[in-house]
Amino acid sequence: MRLNQVMVSARDLDRSIAFYETLGLKLIVRSEDYARLECPDGESTFSLHLEPTAKGVSETLIYFEDDDLDGLVARLKAKGLTFEADPVDQRWLWREAYLRDPAGNLVCLFHAGRNRRYPPWRLTESEA
Repeated sequence: MRLNQVMVSARDLDRSIAFYETLGLKLIVRSEDYARLECPDGESTFSLHLEPTAKGVSETLIYFEDDDLDGLVARLKAKGLTFEADPVDQRWLWREAYLRDPAGNLVCLFHAGRNRRYPPWRLTESEA
């Protein structure tokens, strides 16, 4: 099984598309109330659905990994994006930075490398 896409609500579709394009995603489908973007690496896509009165988006957390997290954050700041938290090394061995999209969805840009799937505390098959 492979992850196909993640879809989140957008209060303003144009602003949300512009935000995710600034992050580096490429718009591939657009309608009046829907947009799909390709992630720059891999085969995953990311979708936006227009919901002008969406509530509860603060519970959404979207993760995008980049091997050059600090460089990416610097480039995005230069493009005018504002971060809630600059890159920080976490105790779970990921380096993370946080910002919000125009609808208020929390976005984590991170670098975990091998630790994303194979942290030192990963369960063995007999433990799973």
